[in-house]
Amino acid sequence: MYREMKNWADIRFQILREEKSKRSVLRETGMHWTTLEKILQHSEPPGYRLSKARQKPKIGPFLDRVADILEHDKQIPKKQRHTAKRIYERIKEEGYQGKYTQVKEAVSRIMRHTREVFMPLVHRPGEAQVDFGEALAKVSGVLRKVYFLVMVLPYSDAFFVVAFDRECTETWWEGHVRAFEFFDGVPTRITYDNSRVLTSQIICSRGSELTKGFLHLKSHYLFDHHFCRVRRANEKGVVEGVVKYVRLNFLVPVPQVRDLEELNERLVQMCRDDLARRLRGKSGPKADLLVEDQAAFHSLPPIPFDACRIRTTIANSLSLVRFDANDYSVPVRYAHHFITVKGYVDRVLLCCEEEKVAEHKRSWDKEGVFFKPVHYLALLERKPGALNHALPLTELHLPECFDTLHRRLQAKEERQGEGTREYIRVLRLLEDHSLSKLTQAVQKGIQIGAHTRDAIAQFLIPQPSWSPPTFRLDGRELLQLVRVAGPDIAAYRTLLPSGGVP
Repeated sequence: MYREMKNWADIRFQILREEKSKRSVLRETGMHWTTLEKILQHSEPPGYRLSKARQKPKIGPFLDRVADILEHDKQIPKKQRHTAKRIYERIKEEGYQGKYTQVKEAVSRIMRHTREVFMPLVHRPGEAQVDFGEALAKVSGVLRKVYFLVMVLPYSDAFFVVAFDRECTETWWEGHVRAFEFFDGVPTRITYDNSRVLTSQIICSRGSELTKGFLHLKSHYLFDHHFCRVRRANEKGVVEGVVKYVRLNFLVPVPQVRDLEELNERLVQMCRDDLARRLRGKSGPKADLLVEDQAAFHSLPPIPFDACRIRTTIANSLSLVRFDANDYSVPVRYAHHFITVKGYVDRVLLCCEEEKVAEHKRSWDKEGVFFKPVHYLALLERKPGALNHALPLTELHLPECFDTLHRRLQAKEERQGEGTREYIRVLRLLEDHSLSKLTQAVQKGIQIGAHTRDAIAQFLIPQPSWSPPTFRLDGRELLQLVRVAGPDIAAYRTLLPSGGVP
């Protein structure tokens, strides 16, 4: 290649600079005159060029058919579109007699010409993009799918990630609340996909009817929103790339955690560490550019956003309240009452007339029933015969000392059932005290033979430590001047008989 280029340059120099005759060059080199003309026209070898396109008698008549199939595929989901192999099979049935390679090259050439080209977008400080992603995680030893929300600031490329059990209204709310706290401010404009959680109806390519939940979030934080056009996720291409980056760098290998809280602690620390990274073309690390983003933010509202879904229902005869396809217990005195349910991402609060009456860990499964045994102890006192068959009490794992107490109470009471009733009264102390403290009190009562509820309750009352009072002269200057003489026992000698011996 080097020698060919050197000869090319020498011939051009001899003729165009030294004015050597073309005839003499042809005679010395033995080349054809058309080759010499090509050298004089081009500063380097132009390579082989066709004067006209090569005829393709086999694939040529089917090129329009291939283009029609690819054009029709644009209206079909990506996972269901034609492959080159499938197009080859179809046109073969229609009379094509060539090989698969020609079809594959034709598909590649047509797609290159029809592939969409995107306009680079400007990203101003204070703007954000949000999207959800999916990944696998091993939580409490179980491999399952988790959903993670990503909020990214395209100007600085700083981002925040938080994982949830599900993508729903509560997790969208909680994700925004935590992201705003992480960035210490509210972005002026946030770009989204047309998620069902955020939009109830798409009116046109740019217009959407917002859901009540999203309007509630906007009303609290007062940011502007922007929805991408349908199937135009490139309008929030930054967050699309960050979702992929997080999945490949933060969640590979598959994380093994105790619970989602531990996973989120890891993710937040990774987001902080990532602020030290500098992107190509940027003057400094992300942390420096984040300051400019924060300068354009709205300040956080003085009142935190209560990221919970609220429902009002009635507790049934089993003292259960249904929320999100699961049943949660309340104390039996609230059965048949109106209950306000506040569903957070991690817990469920049950309230009656603004009073909090119960709290449960939220379940994201379906058709579950979740009891708290203390909610049913008051009912059990009225119906002691249900002690051995009470379903809520199956979750109350009591130490062996409670069985000992129950047997002694049954043996002590003359009337049948009174021992069980007194035992249930002891269990009701769990309404105000922890199981560990009550266990210590029961053990102490068994040791000294105090088996009744009132006797065991005394051991739950903290006894103040007693020490004898001590009189001090500190701060009593007048008393410090008093001098008390020692005792004189000489007067007692008169009481003795003569001789001084009693």
